Amino acid sequence: MRVSICRKAHFNAAHRVYNPAWSDEKNQKVFGACSNPHYHGHNYQLEVLLTGEVNPDTGYLYDFKHLDELIQTHVIALLDHKNINLDVAAFAERIPTSEHMVYFVYQQLRPHLNKAYALRVILHETERNRAIYPPYEGSII
Repeated sequence: MRVSICRKAHFNAAHRVYNPAWSDEKNQKVFGACSNPHYHGHNYQLEVLLTGEVNPDTGYLYDFKHLDELIQTHVIALLDHKNINLDVAAFAERIPTSEHMVYFVYQQLRPHLNKAYALRVILHETERNRAIYPPYEGSII
């Protein structure tokens, strides 16, 4: 039986969305308030979905407790209560948009999961804005 499971987590972090190669004026025009030189923060909501075959011996696809431990160790410990631009090495030269951040989370988790599991990460920056990696093909339900 093939199923998907989802573990939710959250973290709080600050960032500044700007391109250092551009002037402050151009950053303001393109990114608006998100380019505030004093940064701004979000209460991020994270969803980690695994898809695969249920183990007939346990009835589990994957142990939720173990998935939570992976998320806490490889994502939350790196991002929670951090300034993404200044405290997270992966963003030293990468604009910390939701698109880049969701891919970063995926990269942090993928090496720790068996390839038999399909992994999808959804990062909610706000109630209305989210980024998904890998992207859905076709319509989103």
